[in-house]
Amino acid sequence: METTIYHLVLPEWWETFVNKDYYESETLQEEKFIHLSTAEQVNGTLENYFKGVERVFLLHVDTTKLTSELIFEDLFGLGVNFPHLYGRLNKDAVMQIQELLADTDGILKV
Repeated sequence: METTIYHLVLPEWWETFVNKDYYESETLQEEKFIHLSTAEQVNGTLENYFKGVERVFLLHVDTTKLTSELIFEDLFGLGVNFPHLYGRLNKDAVMQIQELLADTDGILKV
């Protein structure tokens, strides 16, 4: 299993958790998990879900420090397993917060 996975989040949403020791995605309550990506999946996630966004944070997450259950699964029949975190993301598992800025064509890439 990979020991580093990634989560993309809008800076404005991340900052609402500044005084908390955990983070919840905007869809956690509805979907019951936080969407994550492997290193190979990050650029595809950016392309599919963050078109037109000028700035996003890429959280580098240490899977060995997670306190919620991490499951790799293909929930949408895409033939690819994505990591899903079933519960809150404890912030002490976040090793790095990398800011990504869109290029002159408006494209976000790692």
